[in-house]
Amino acid sequence: MAKLYILYNPIAGNGQGEAQAHDLGAKYPEAEVEYVNIVTISDYVGFLNGLDGEDTCILCGGDGTVTRFAREVYNKPLNKDVYYYAAGSGNDFWTDLGRKKGDDPVVINEYLKALPVVTVNGVEYPVLNGVGFGIDGYCCEEGDKQREKSDKPVNYTGIAIKGLLFHYKPTNATVTVDGVKSEYKKVWIAPTMHGRFYGGGMMPTPSQKRNNAEGTVSLCMFHGSGKLKTLMIFPSLFKGEHIKHTKFVTVISGKEIEVKFDRPAPLQIDGETIVGVTEYKVRGASL
Repeated sequence: MAKLYILYNPIAGNGQGEAQAHDLGAKYPEAEVEYVNIVTISDYVGFLNGLDGEDTCILCGGDGTVTRFAREVYNKPLNKDVYYYAAGSGNDFWTDLGRKKGDDPVVINEYLKALPVVTVNGVEYPVLNGVGFGIDGYCCEEGDKQREKSDKPVNYTGIAIKGLLFHYKPTNATVTVDGVKSEYKKVWIAPTMHGRFYGGGMMPTPSQKRNNAEGTVSLCMFHGSGKLKTLMIFPSLFKGEHIKHTKFVTVISGKEIEVKFDRPAPLQIDGETIVGVTEYKVRGASL
């Protein structure tokens, strides 16, 4: 008899990953459901390709869960459809697909095949949603510190506001997009995006299309503004309306993007923080 495998991340959704997986399983009362903690799987590709032909697999979790899965299966052949059900706190990947939390699972294989790659400190990482550099990386760094001290959900908006006002200092940056070099002063954020969303709903590059035919990614430079002006513009990132402030926001698309800061700053790749970074380079997906 065919089985329904629900792969869940126990820490997804502020620690509600397993409970949400069981809630999902309850939607399929006729199925024989097996719940699998993804942490216990050492070889995702081997696990999936070892399932019977009629078995179904649903990945249940948030952006961190999808990122973990995407990195493990990157550039490897999958002989099984992988469904995804959003059960995270931010769900930027799900939102980028035009879905809402609670929507039925969808097959995501096509989004796992062609991913951009970012190089940081000589190490390459596939990128599911985007790379943040500047105050967005700072927010992830501070969020990590808060999680070490408390189980309470992290308020990234609050961290960003305090960072803008008191703690984070903007940098100068040299940006090279497909061989064309530009200089920017007082850079607050410099994310390069594969999708449109990151950070729980911020949309730095509203015109970026995931898996576009050209294989391009988009860079958003928020630069040249003082603290108060930055604080005034910052909330508009959640609607993508910051791009109206063309004096302070520049969006560029290309197949190869390199960003260099004049001092070390935190960087995040799909929510994973790397501290003390001075540069990164993104190579767009080869479709």
